[in-house]
Amino acid sequence: MRTEQHHQLTSPLTDVRNLGILAHVDAGKTTVTERILYATGTTHKRGEVHDGTTITDFDSQERDRGITIFAAAVSCTWAGHRINLIDTPGHVDFADEVERSLRVLDGAIAVFDAVAGVEPQSESVWRQADRHAVPRMAFVNKLDRAGADLDTAVASIRERLHTIPLVVQLPIGQEERFCGVVDLLRMRALVWADSGDTYEEGDVPAELRDEAQRRRRLLEETVAELHPAALEEFCARSGLSERTLAGALRDLTRTGEGVVVLCGSAYRNRGVEPLLEAVVAYLPSPLDVPPVRGTLGDAVQERAADPAAPFAALAFKVNATATGRLTYLRVYSGTIRKGETVLDVGARRNERIGRILRVQADRHVDVDVAVAGDIVAVIGPKAVRAGATLSAPEAPLVLEPASVADPVVSVAVEATRNTDTERLMAALVRLVEEDPSLAVRTDSETGQTVLSGMGELHLEVAAEKIRRAHGLELRVGRPQVAYRETVTRGVSGLVYRHVKQDGGAGQFAHVVIDVEPWEGDPDDSGGQGAVDFAFRSAVVGGRVPQEYVRAVEAGCRDALGEGPIGGHPVTGVRVTLTDGATHPKDSSEMAFRTAGRFALREALRSSAMVLLEPVVEVTATVPDEAVGGVLGDLAARRGRVSGSTARAGSAVITATVPLAELFGYATRLRSRTQGRGTFTTRATGYAPAPATVSG
Repeated sequence: MRTEQHHQLTSPLTDVRNLGILAHVDAGKTTVTERILYATGTTHKRGEVHDGTTITDFDSQERDRGITIFAAAVSCTWAGHRINLIDTPGHVDFADEVERSLRVLDGAIAVFDAVAGVEPQSESVWRQADRHAVPRMAFVNKLDRAGADLDTAVASIRERLHTIPLVVQLPIGQEERFCGVVDLLRMRALVWADSGDTYEEGDVPAELRDEAQRRRRLLEETVAELHPAALEEFCARSGLSERTLAGALRDLTRTGEGVVVLCGSAYRNRGVEPLLEAVVAYLPSPLDVPPVRGTLGDAVQERAADPAAPFAALAFKVNATATGRLTYLRVYSGTIRKGETVLDVGARRNERIGRILRVQADRHVDVDVAVAGDIVAVIGPKAVRAGATLSAPEAPLVLEPASVADPVVSVAVEATRNTDTERLMAALVRLVEEDPSLAVRTDSETGQTVLSGMGELHLEVAAEKIRRAHGLELRVGRPQVAYRETVTRGVSGLVYRHVKQDGGAGQFAHVVIDVEPWEGDPDDSGGQGAVDFAFRSAVVGGRVPQEYVRAVEAGCRDALGEGPIGGHPVTGVRVTLTDGATHPKDSSEMAFRTAGRFALREALRSSAMVLLEPVVEVTATVPDEAVGGVLGDLAARRGRVSGSTARAGSAVITATVPLAELFGYATRLRSRTQGRGTFTTRATGYAPAPATVSG
């Protein structure tokens, strides 16, 4: 332990890499993570997903289901560098876990299946990483599978992700005969033993020399087109040195102009060591990324990744167990020692750091100190939520948390035994603390407790977690989707007068509003970046003072919570305040807020409204002989088929389907395909629901 602490204090920030593993379900993220831990000596036995022996998928449900559900952090060292690694989920229902992880990472490895290439969820997580401007490398996995083809996978990366792949390796052998790679930078061959534990470096095999030279030349030309310094050398020498090429690849990775592509078979332990070397060589350290930006009041501040700066960290994950809370932190600046007190800035509450842990998934190593650039877990804070900023009490700063998506599916939950009702509520509160994409409310009409989340599997996992972790038996109702309401034809010139006189100061507000459909032009949203509601004032002559205009907008937002069709939230509407009047004594912000709320409610009742339902893109892979039955079933579920492609005895069908029609689809698909069909989904937004659908 003393060695661990000494290394932590003396390891410079240039030697730290904070990265995530991103991919579609079943592309091999967790196996890649396990092989990295094995290669770095962090573990002494290779964990297998199918055996339930993985380090990062340590939750009992993850091992039972064979998928990653909860983002797991691990820490290891390679060639003198500390690598803090987060294995993220690939299923769409757990995209929020990916979002929170990406918020705190400096780089990522995107894993692709060498047979399937870019799959729908690969594309989704890639777009998430784009939003956070996270530099990425690509690892084309499963090259030992039948039908594996590096070039086809690279083509799909270029076409579907709209990025420029920079392929730095050439496979040696195909499918079952895949045994190594040619490193195109050093023009050396790396060949692994059958066990995968060791590899030998040697000359490029004679039969691959011409192809390796051709690919090296193609790599140099592509890099020269993108990198000015490389172009200069390329023109002068008609080629690039290994040093120039490596430096250019590092620059292009960090700017996002290109993505370095490596390949291998994680399951057979082939290609992992070069992947680690590429992580060290190309992905950024905490010093290579821009300083974190935070706010203090209206002022924007930057904090550099400097251990001597004031402490600032973002809590990105919370594990609330019966024995205590584990809070995962990304330290952006400063230094924190165990026993010190920090400020939860949003809650304005001091919290004491009892212990600091270097994380190995569900195992931990105590350390005395954490510095800028570290990802650690702490014990002590009792009420910190995911997304909270912890800072030095004397230098508070608010860091922007990861965005949280609105839940789209809800179920009613209740304890089987009435005596367990209070325990169930406590368990639900703890669940929401851990996962902000879950929400709990009490239905005002039925009195039921309603749990909402990102999908059917998300809610299944949450309910099962309550059963296993708290020993509670509970009943779960049929899933219900989150409907929305929107305006198809609005109203103009709606007049609303709010007058109240019951002794003392009265209330007076007079507003005139127009309501119309709105599709989310950011230029119309007042700079707020809103996508569901816009408000603007066209009042002239100061007939409504600016503070009252803001109150009318707040009142309109209040009215959006319940629409006239079925009480669902209203989206896609623009309100224009065109006129109004005030009273010298009785007008107030409260009066105009009330007027705005009732005016919009009345306007919506007079408008043509339509119910919206969430829709998803379904990608189903089924045997050829089952295609007809699957297409018929999708049509019966109101699905619109958008594409079908053949792939080695199977077909890949893409369709847009209402989320409400997909409950129980996994069982139906298995029965129609004798258990050989699989499907994935990707949320695509909302679409008008037919009149027969009731919210």
